[in-house]
Amino acid sequence: MSRLALFGGKPVRTKPFPKRAPFGPDEEREVLEALRSQNLFFPTGSKVYRFIEEFKKLFNVKYAVASTSGTAAIHVALGALNLNPGDEVITSPITDMGTVAPILLQNCIPVFADVDIGTYCIDPEDVERKITDKTRAIIVVHCWGQPADMYRIMEIARKHDLYVIEDCAQAHYVHYKGRLTGTMGDLGAFSFQMSKHITCGDGGLTITNSEEFARRMELFIDKGCDWTPDRRYRLKYEFLAPCYRMTELQGAVLLAQLRKLPWVVRRRQELGDLLTKKISNIPGLHPLKRIEGVECGYWSYPIRIEEEVLNVSRDLFMKALSAEGIPVGGPWPGKPLYLYSMLKNQVTYGDSRCPFSCPRYGRQIEYREGLCPRAEMLEQQHFTIPINEFYAEEDIEDIAEAIHKVAEYLPEEAERRI
Repeated sequence: MSRLALFGGKPVRTKPFPKRAPFGPDEEREVLEALRSQNLFFPTGSKVYRFIEEFKKLFNVKYAVASTSGTAAIHVALGALNLNPGDEVITSPITDMGTVAPILLQNCIPVFADVDIGTYCIDPEDVERKITDKTRAIIVVHCWGQPADMYRIMEIARKHDLYVIEDCAQAHYVHYKGRLTGTMGDLGAFSFQMSKHITCGDGGLTITNSEEFARRMELFIDKGCDWTPDRRYRLKYEFLAPCYRMTELQGAVLLAQLRKLPWVVRRRQELGDLLTKKISNIPGLHPLKRIEGVECGYWSYPIRIEEEVLNVSRDLFMKALSAEGIPVGGPWPGKPLYLYSMLKNQVTYGDSRCPFSCPRYGRQIEYREGLCPRAEMLEQQHFTIPINEFYAEEDIEDIAEAIHKVAEYLPEEAERRI
């Protein structure tokens, strides 16, 4: 028996894996140009506008608005819809709070639909079950870079006259049956936080083909003020809105990053699919379910473990894999969002519990265990392996070898030591 590193054996991997290094001379040049212009204010600059134009061209959309974060990008999308307080927005419980906080910031109510076990993405059939007379929109999260079932979601949305926002924070430039993520719903929102496929540290972008939505988006990022069409500051303050202006430094970095995006996503797809191919035959271990005609951008690489099949716990499997020299991350986001204190206890504005307690809503909503059973199960069963575009095939080979080694020998060794 090959002795596991956890119990004193030789680890599969002893050298570090390649670190991600997204920035280089192109970013340096663009940033220096921005600094030398002596103007980092995007409405009177050029970098953010150029980034927006190139993004629209790459994604073949009519309108785009840049902002300060992925959270802001979703807030901009919701602001464009002009929802009323107490309106319900259905979304996934497996996502970042940045998907959900903007719903509450618009005084709307998050409603959680369960997820598909294989893809971690929102289940269209449970979405339809959760629709009420107060439902106005759906925020679809393309989890781990795997697009959700957009054909079915759009069919349901049109049937019930609902808006659809695509949260593409983890799925930049990924195709779903020939269509790019972000272009199938009414609006698409992107994050450029440090962990994303392209990054400026933090930043966001919202896209649409609707002229009506685009106009509200432009106003929403700057307190309701209008910079269009000639970049003159019009102090109209048409409606209540935050200030989410992207700076020229962010735009400069993203301008260089955008040129690399197709390669970054393609390379992650190759590496992620290779790992899936090499570990897909291990009983009790489940990589992301791959769907014909649907790409995956592999923001990270999740693996689900059936403990009753492998006869070891997820946490022990993670510990043994880490001992073999493989980087291992815990489950994300750790538990379904509705079980975190802010939502579970409805901690919002002071002690008001608004919008949950506002008369306009007029209902009781409870976030509790059992609300989305599959999401809760997934959070108990999965862990992650980070991969990036700088990995080589040899790195994937080592990861696969270590997974096979641990899956084969850990159950017997763990049983022997009990």
